[in-house]
Amino acid sequence: MAKMSSRQLWTAKLAGKPLPGRSSPAARGADEARALLPKKTFAGLVLGIDPSLRGTGLALVDFRAGRMPILLKCVTVRVPASRTMAVALAEIHRAVAEFIAFGAEIRHVALERTIYVQNFQTAQILGAARGAVIAAAALQGLPVYEYPPLRVKQAVTGRGRASKEQMARAVMAILGHARVLEDESDAAGVALCHGFTWQP
Repeated sequence: MAKMSSRQLWTAKLAGKPLPGRSSPAARGADEARALLPKKTFAGLVLGIDPSLRGTGLALVDFRAGRMPILLKCVTVRVPASRTMAVALAEIHRAVAEFIAFGAEIRHVALERTIYVQNFQTAQILGAARGAVIAAAALQGLPVYEYPPLRVKQAVTGRGRASKEQMARAVMAILGHARVLEDESDAAGVALCHGFTWQP
């Protein structure tokens, strides 16, 4: 069988078709067992967020049954280093609130869980940025979901140790997006992870 692109793999997966490399009896048995389970796919808008004090990525992704996800809007909130932390947090909060207002039917907000940071000061700064994001969503009554980086990479590329470049390429392939995304790629990745793996 010819090698399939990540977009083709996800199209096949969402349609319930067999995937390459699943020819062993054990794999076929696992696939057959999964086929008996009720299929509950996520449908609706997900706001994916990659929080950072100076470059927060935001990506609004639309999931509908029977078709590939669509990237509706994305942006990176750039805050110059010359601005204070308080001003940066206000900008992040404002940008998230504006995105939520734009996508009035947003069902869920998804962001990557912090697993490891280099030092205490970095952890504090990242924690403050995450707090601004979560507060903006919570004030609008939206549920917030967090995913470990390995789970995001596994859901999007099929490999938990994928590089940032591999992630970006997979996100672009799945969304059919030609423009190279920056921080928005990570935000779109966590939105895709949520849409592909969320269970009610």
